[in-house]
Amino acid sequence: MSSPLPSSPAASVLDLAPVVPVVVVDDLADAVPLARALVAGGLPAIEVTLRTPVALDAIRAIAAEVPDAVVGAGTVVTAEQVGEVVAAGARFLVSPGWTDGLLEAMRGSGVPFLPGVSTTSEVVALLERGVREMKFFPAEAAGGTAYLKALAAPLPQARFCPTGGITPASAPEYLALPNVGCVGGSWMLPKDAVTDRDWARVERLAREAAGLLSAGGTSR
Repeated sequence: MSSPLPSSPAASVLDLAPVVPVVVVDDLADAVPLARALVAGGLPAIEVTLRTPVALDAIRAIAAEVPDAVVGAGTVVTAEQVGEVVAAGARFLVSPGWTDGLLEAMRGSGVPFLPGVSTTSEVVALLERGVREMKFFPAEAAGGTAYLKALAAPLPQARFCPTGGITPASAPEYLALPNVGCVGGSWMLPKDAVTDRDWARVERLAREAAGLLSAGGTSR
């Protein structure tokens, strides 16, 4: 199975799968088998967060050894990081927030990006700058589905990947919203499964997550 994300900068991360796993890699040896389990379960877009010393090497390893994965970088907060992760093989970028400088770097990277927003003014500011796809973070703390539902009527051109506090129970409610393309989460990567290297369990949970679109997103 070839990667579903075209090389065009205009390609959308939001349409790859209903859930983008948000991955924190502590042990580099886990990166490739973890990514293979997620892809086998139907979640090809994998956001590796820049929260650990091995994150860049994890992105590099997944990009080189898991060709069906669409590996991206999360927690991108500086222009310097943008260059580093793209050089390592990241095919999309996710930030928890944005500044003009960071936005300029992400726009110039040549790969799709999701700048983070949590207020209406931030959404409007990005729309003014020609950006229509965003990360809504921290989703639950910032108002959850009620907030996103309220944004849909006045700002229908904005599409979101909500991330932060989302569970298998709440994910279908988000996916049913017309302005949500996918959600981000880590519930398919329970700490004990990763510690035990129980990749079969990760694959099973990923498959369940990949099936959430039919459970809750049929209205889109």
